Amino acid sequence: MKGFKTKCPACGGPTVFRNSWALVTVCDFCGTTIGRTDRDVEDLGKFAEVSDPASGLRRGVKGRWKGQRFTIVGRVRYRHSGGGSWDEWYLEFPGNKVGWLSEAQGQFALTSQYPLREGTDLPTYDSLDLLQTVPIKRTNLTVREKGVATAEGAEGEIPWHFVPGAEHHYVDLQGDTNQVATFEYGEGGSSAGQAAFLGTTVTLSDLHIDINELKPEIVDSVDAVQLPCPKCAGPLSLHAPDDTLRIACPNCSSMLDVNDGKLSLFQSLHQEASKVQIPLGSEGVFGDTKYVVIGFMERYAKWEGKIFPWSEYLLYNRDAGYRWLICNSGHWSLAAPVTSTPKGKGTHLGYDKQTFRLYDRGTAHVRYLLGEFYWKVNIGDVVQTSDYICPPRMVSFEQAGYGKSKEVTISESFYITPEEVESIFGVKDLPRPWGVGVIQPKPSMGKSFWLMWAGFLVYLLLAAITVNRNKWDGGLLTLAAIGVSIIPGLTLFYLHSFEVQRWQDSDYSPYASDD
Repeated sequence: MKGFKTKCPACGGPTVFRNSWALVTVCDFCGTTIGRTDRDVEDLGKFAEVSDPASGLRRGVKGRWKGQRFTIVGRVRYRHSGGGSWDEWYLEFPGNKVGWLSEAQGQFALTSQYPLREGTDLPTYDSLDLLQTVPIKRTNLTVREKGVATAEGAEGEIPWHFVPGAEHHYVDLQGDTNQVATFEYGEGGSSAGQAAFLGTTVTLSDLHIDINELKPEIVDSVDAVQLPCPKCAGPLSLHAPDDTLRIACPNCSSMLDVNDGKLSLFQSLHQEASKVQIPLGSEGVFGDTKYVVIGFMERYAKWEGKIFPWSEYLLYNRDAGYRWLICNSGHWSLAAPVTSTPKGKGTHLGYDKQTFRLYDRGTAHVRYLLGEFYWKVNIGDVVQTSDYICPPRMVSFEQAGYGKSKEVTISESFYITPEEVESIFGVKDLPRPWGVGVIQPKPSMGKSFWLMWAGFLVYLLLAAITVNRNKWDGGLLTLAAIGVSIIPGLTLFYLHSFEVQRWQDSDYSPYASDD
């Protein structure tokens, strides 16, 4: 089919199918979804109006990928069972080729359809599960999310036939070097209409899209929308109005639903106040990126009948997305999403050319909330966790289910000191940690210390040989060697004790026999 002009079957406004591959377009006048057939067009219903994304992407924006220019010509917004949403932007390349650019929580992935050979089927929807490995195109990909989403809104031209509110069964996969894939299935997860899309994670700069041209009106990346709480009328700041689904009012502790920037009471939270050490709205710079603290969560795990709590601060930047600042017993770390899938075997995990060791598996419970969150979080929510450490780094897996959907989130944390946190956010008097942190760097004496010790031993040996040419005094040499080895020996004992303390709360301690 070729591009052609027609009239909207709902309002009569002029409508143009500019691209031959477009099967659906959305009327710019009334928002009706218009389907295209060989002979005519049909009214498929109306989508709800969707807000502009945080990135500032829009139809008509141009870019370049692997030497080929493209233009954004359409978008669909999907909402999954957990309440979160993402955008699929449709890119027109030369030769009527189409690319799909997904945008979710500040992360982007570019894919194109992978042609399945005749007689070749994808694994069935029901057979796939989280963290399952699927080989495709000589690459092993891991299932990261499986679910059912609803087409919530759309604009421009879309390359397949669909209707507003239709359910969309999908499986998202990720490789170990930024590869991504999406398997799509037919109604009810059937193999009818199945399709595979392969690609890679990208940034807007990778696509040669000028971020400054996208959002010329934005002066600061942390500008907020001011709204009153519908329960107590207290002031609320929405720093991420496009993504935020829940906000816990700091004035009355009510949990509010956020719908296109409009607030409604979800429930009144009866929770004891928890000490927030970094106030909401605080700004801090990591590297060259400014983040604002928009949410605070306290979680806990149980181990041998004991409660182990920790705090998590949600950080946000319009361009970089979300990060987590975590405080556990006075030890701090900064966590970011992992764009590749670590490879594990038993209690060991390979990631970024390093080996991580399993520290803990368990269940994390939410017990306190304050501020904004990009999913429908609530008191009492639980996720299954697995933590692997290679100090000063940790790789964490969190598995959760939301209605018809389930996903695993993988993040990487880096240890930072309380002094660094104070300097970055301009706060004072943070509590200093007791004991050894899970990913606290082990003290290092440096090579010069050990070389000096070895030099003393060599010196003693040479002195003994020189002074006692005719009579070897082994006892005196032994005593001297012991004397110069006391401090290095105590140092080795301390370093060993440091590691034993690090693992003392783990069921997977390599030092269990030392207890």
